[in-house]
Amino acid sequence: MSGNIRLLSDTLAAAKAEGRAALIAYLPAGFPTVDGGIAAIKAAFDGGADIVEVGLPHSDPVLDGPVIQTADDIALRGGVKIADVMRTVREAHTATGKPVLVMTYWNPIDRYGVERFTAELAEVGGAGCILPDLPVQEAGLWREHAEKHGLATVFVVAPSSKDARLAEITKVGTGFVYAASLMGVTGTRVSVGAQAQDLVERTRATTDTPVCVGLGVSNAQQAAEVARFADGVIVGSAFVKGMLDAPDDAAGVEAVRVLAGELAKGVRGQA
Repeated sequence: MSGNIRLLSDTLAAAKAEGRAALIAYLPAGFPTVDGGIAAIKAAFDGGADIVEVGLPHSDPVLDGPVIQTADDIALRGGVKIADVMRTVREAHTATGKPVLVMTYWNPIDRYGVERFTAELAEVGGAGCILPDLPVQEAGLWREHAEKHGLATVFVVAPSSKDARLAEITKVGTGFVYAASLMGVTGTRVSVGAQAQDLVERTRATTDTPVCVGLGVSNAQQAAEVARFADGVIVGSAFVKGMLDAPDDAAGVEAVRVLAGELAKGVRGQA
C-alpha cells in the first residue's frame, strides 16, 4: 500500500492556491493517553489544521523543549509503543482524510527496522516522516524505502545552515522543508524573528519544495507574521501546553480545538 505523500503535496498546494500558508499542528502520540492523543489530533483538524505531525515520544528528544519533553515523559510512562503511533496515524487520517506525518528521531526507526516502519506507516495512511536528527548523507536507506512506499522525507534546516548545505538538503527532501525559525529547542517565543524569514528566502533559492516554519509560533498574531513569508506554519508546544494546563482531558482536547481555530484565522490573515 502506498503512503500519502501526494495528499500532503496537494494540501500544501491548495493552501497556496487560497493565498495563505498551511497550518501544521504537532501533537505527541500517547499523550495524555493513546485515545486522548487521537482525540486531540482530531480536534486540531476540526479547529482548522491542514496537516498534523504525530510525535513519536522519545526519552532524549534533542530538538524538543521542556513542554514537549513533559508530554513525551507522560506518554512513555503510559507505555506508548510504535504500534500506538501507527494506530494514532491510522485513526486520525481515517477520521479526517487529511495528511498525517510522524515526527521522530532516528534511533527508534533504526531499532524497529526501516522497511518495517515505512511499510506500516504507508499501510496506516501516513504521509511521511520528519527526521530532525538524520543527516542527509546517512539517509539513503530511509529514502529508498520511503520512496518505495510513497512517503515524504522531511528534513530540518536551521538558521546556521550555509547555502551549500541548504541545497544539499533540499535536493533530496520531499513533501516540504522544515525550517527551524531559531537555534535552540522547541517552545513558545515572544517573537519569531527575522532569522526565520531569511532562512525561508535562502531555502527557497535552492528548491521549489514548500518551506514551512516551526519553533516558537504560539498565537494567531505570530502565525499571521510567519504566514506572510512561509508556505506553512508549524505549531507544537502551544498545543501541548494547552493540554498540560487543562484541568482534565476533555478540557485539553477543547483547548486544542480552540487554539487551532485561532491559528487558522492567523494563517488566513484574519487574526
